[in-house]
Amino acid sequence: MPETHTSASPRAGRREWSALAVLVLIVVMLTVDGTVLYLAVPSLSADIEPSATQLLWIGDIYSFVLAGLLITMGNLADRIGRKRLLLIGAAAFGLASVLAAFAPNAETLIAARALLGVAGATLMPSTLSIVRAMFSDAKQRTTAIAIWATGATAGAAIGPLVGGVLLENFWWGSVFLINVPIMVLVLIAGPILIPESRGNSTNPIDLASSALSILAIVTLVYAVKHWVGSGLDWSVPAIALAGLIAGWIFVRRQLQLEYPLLDVSLFRMPAFAGSVAANGLSIFAFMGLLFFFSQYLQLVREYGPLQAGIAELPSTIASMAVIAFIGVLVARLGAGRAIGLGLATAAVGLAGLGLTVTQSSFWGIGIFLAVLGLGIGVSMTLSTDAVVSSVPKERAGAASSIAETAYELGGALGIAVLGSIHLAMYRSNLDLPTGTDPSDAAAADESLATVVATVDSTAVITQAQSAFTTAVQTTSFIAATILALAAAVAWLVIPSPKDAKMESHEAH
Repeated sequence: MPETHTSASPRAGRREWSALAVLVLIVVMLTVDGTVLYLAVPSLSADIEPSATQLLWIGDIYSFVLAGLLITMGNLADRIGRKRLLLIGAAAFGLASVLAAFAPNAETLIAARALLGVAGATLMPSTLSIVRAMFSDAKQRTTAIAIWATGATAGAAIGPLVGGVLLENFWWGSVFLINVPIMVLVLIAGPILIPESRGNSTNPIDLASSALSILAIVTLVYAVKHWVGSGLDWSVPAIALAGLIAGWIFVRRQLQLEYPLLDVSLFRMPAFAGSVAANGLSIFAFMGLLFFFSQYLQLVREYGPLQAGIAELPSTIASMAVIAFIGVLVARLGAGRAIGLGLATAAVGLAGLGLTVTQSSFWGIGIFLAVLGLGIGVSMTLSTDAVVSSVPKERAGAASSIAETAYELGGALGIAVLGSIHLAMYRSNLDLPTGTDPSDAAAADESLATVVATVDSTAVITQAQSAFTTAVQTTSFIAATILALAAAVAWLVIPSPKDAKMESHEAH
């Protein structure tokens, strides 16, 4: 049964808020790591020459692996201790970052990004479940989770800015080395500030369920990527079917196990199920957009990496500003309606970007980036709070892993689906001049980054830029439509008691 809060819940003090600062630093770094690479695409492409498919894998294998392992790691954290797993993960993340920074080719970089995903999977659910354990008072916990969620969304947004500063001064590998001093700081401050907490340490972890969850996630995303990137052949339905079967077996197994890896019964609660969906769809649109929008700023508008990072700053500032009024918003509207409003606002931001990317002025783009950041900040904060607050404290790790899986899988699918749709739209809009050199035509069909790096013909570059911009426009409209539908569902499905504390009665 969900935990019942009383006024007697102990309030957190200076140590807990200091520990929160360390945990938020980890979250910011992990989400920066998910997006910092986008600005490095042009310099990375020129250096290690990845194919278009390899480039997509470099971008999203981190999130695939993270998403696949989060449920397992959340349960492991509940069992062996969240602080212990967090510190092990911090050390591993630092080492994997060094490997990625000095990767000599695309294959090594993809492998290093996968290892970063494994290490990241030990960190993400641990941070959120430790927050849940440290803050027993409902009002303090809502504030703490709002700060945590702000770190998650702001991290994704400031990734390009951090990348821009680094890429203006160093080589592309520097975007990974930035992780190392942060992990060292965590390994020093973490043991002092963060209290140990765990769930029921006697519950076994079902390895078959873990394997099935990874199989379901990776195969389904791969099928989508392959379909849009390489065309529909026999392997697409075969791989997708394998993923669906693995997912179905996974759910059936969870219903039968005494100690399931994922408590499927939680999804019978509208607050929980709706909030998980809102969480995933928010980051689906945000990460999917950032993946090709950073390239648009550099390759079409011809901004330098730092200038492109600064150009994306409005979304960062807006997502951070949410913390100032989130409590008032929930008190006025209730959780479900506030989440729906956030998703609708983000949809307006995406549609506005689609309308303004063809304009020479940046003002329209900047305004709608801020609108997008504001909407994503609201929906992410409140959906995360609703997920974590609707379960008992001892299940915090498992619930946190579900929220994090929605976040990471949403991000991975956003890159895979929207990135692949964008690539397909780009190729379908390519209208190269008659008599274009075959090697130039092949480069244009590969990607805009390849054109800019290898083609001398101004006419070919201009046409490729035009096709890329049209693809940005179309994909933004598609993402906006998805979020508008999600907003309607959130408004209608997620309960909206007008209680800023978002207590567990939402779940009933």
